[in-house]
Formats: sequence, structure tokens, C-alpha cells
Amino acid sequence: MMKSAPPPTLDHERVGCPAAEPRGTAPVRRSRPDWRAWGAFALLAGPLLIGLVLFKYVAIGWSFLLSLSEARGSIALGRWVGLDNYQALLSDAVFRKSLGQILLFTVFIVPVTFAASLGLALLVHRIRRGRAVLRTAFLIPAAVSYVAASLLWKMSLFNGLPSGIANTIGGWFGMDAVPWLQSTSPPLYWVVLITLRLWLQVGFYMVLFLAGLQGIPKEMYEAAALDGATGLRLLRRITLPMLRNTSVAVLMLQFIAAFQAFDEFYNLFNSGLSGSAAAPIRTPLGYLYDTAMGSQNYGLGSAGAFVLTALIIGVTLIQGRLTGFGKGEE
Repeated sequence: MMKSAPPPTLDHERVGCPAAEPRGTAPVRRSRPDWRAWGAFALLAGPLLIGLVLFKYVAIGWSFLLSLSEARGSIALGRWVGLDNYQALLSDAVFRKSLGQILLFTVFIVPVTFAASLGLALLVHRIRRGRAVLRTAFLIPAAVSYVAASLLWKMSLFNGLPSGIANTIGGWFGMDAVPWLQSTSPPLYWVVLITLRLWLQVGFYMVLFLAGLQGIPKEMYEAAALDGATGLRLLRRITLPMLRNTSVAVLMLQFIAAFQAFDEFYNLFNSGLSGSAAAPIRTPLGYLYDTAMGSQNYGLGSAGAFVLTALIIGVTLIQGRLTGFGKGEE
């Protein structure tokens, strides 16, 4: 009889050879840090991080220390006064009046801007041809500087002269020339402020609403149309509910922008050496600017900055809580 040949010997069965690793498992390798990549990251991001920490976070911390000290004529820390600056600020009738005026301005400008931007977005969204041109045309004012727009409104549109654009248009209808910024009874300067703010902001918020409208599925409108819904019913039952998150975000941005109003108020009512102290309306930021830069009371000005920041954060949190912003859809 012939003897069968012995089975072949596998490599791992040889003497001194380790067992082969099971298939499907890769050997664990420790990745070495790429120091060249880290060096490039530090070189590119280092100046940005240093500037961010130095000119933002360190500045905020130093401003908070100034708000707790008596700093006049210098940003160096003076005598420690604790919360005296905050108490003096809240007891100042001029500062409280500025808070009331900015609240009045916010209560009026936010709904008007919201309605105008939403209505304009609905109209542009219905247009089939030329939508991109209209969207760009309405968005261009958002790129204009508030200072430049304020000077344009002050020196050309509402300059109070008979040759001004507003008075010229009014003259076509038999109206006399009106000193818009100087009229306090009635307060016609509100017309200048409202039209300026609308011209600057409506286009930006219109684009946000357009983005929300484009995210609504067309099938929902088609299904509603089959059920006989048209016009206002579509707007009330589909469009507005689907724009809920966009609407809440727009409202938050508008509230914050209204409380931070400064450039247009300062440049419209600035009267040279007297500054804006004689202005018929002054925002909290205008008051703080005059306090810090005019009177050079940096401690009181820093305290006012933190009071205004706390007010903006509080209003934003309350609005977010009431509207349920950030919560998932049920």
C-alpha cells in the first residue's frame, strides 16, 4: 500500500512563527502627531486666537473690573466702589428715560420690519422671472454703512430745506417745508428714523424669509389646493406654521438690533461740539457713549454696558422661552 503524503505545514505552524491574526481585524497602529500640520495651524490661527483673547475676552474682563471701580479720565483701575456705579446708573433719570425710549422704538420698529420683510418675501417668492434680480436689489441696502445712510437721510432726503427731497415731494401736494429732525411737536423725527431703519434692514430679513419659503415642500400646497384651500387659508394653515422657526429667529435678531441702535441716532442728531446731548431722543448706547467718551467716566460707562447686555440677554431668553425656539418639532 502506498502511504499518503503528510498535509502541508502552514506558516504559523512552523517552529518560532506566531499565530496569524484572524481575518477582518486590522493591526492597531498608533498614529504619530503630524507636527508640521500642527505648526501650520498654529502659524495661521495663532494671531487670530491671540487677538480674540486679548481684544475681546481680556477687554470684557477689564471692563467688568472698571465697572466696579471709580475710573475717571483713565482706563486704569481706580478706587474700588463695588456696585455703586450700577446703583448710580439705575438711579439716573436720563438713563432710565433712554431705556424707555429704546423700548418704545423697539415695540414699534420690530413689528413693522417683520411685517414688511415677510410681505416682501411673499411677493418676491411668487414671481417666476427676475426673482434673483429683485432679491439682489432689495438686499443691497443691507450692505450700506449705517453712518453713510444716516448722512444721506440727514443731508439729502430730510434736510429740512425747501430743496430737500422729502420737502420737494411734499410741495407737489401743497405741503410747506418741514424741519424733519428739529420738529418735536409733532415728533416728525420718528419718520426719519423709521424709514432709515426699514430701508437698511427689510432686505436682509426678506432674504431669510425667502430661504424659509423655499424650504416648504410644494406637495403641501398641492394637497391643500386639492382640498379647496386658497389665498389666506394657505397662508394661515401652511405658510406661517412652516415659517415658525424662521420667524422666531428673525424676531430675535430684530430685538437685538433694536436695543443696539446707535449709529443712526448719533449721526442724525449729532450737532457738532454739543454731541448728541441735546437730541430729542437718545438711546442707551448713546448715553453710554457720552458718559464714557464725553465725561470720561469709564467706570459708569462700563457698568451701563453690562446692564444693557444683561437686558438684551434677558429679553432674548424670555422670547425664546415663550416661542419655544430651539425645541424640536412635535
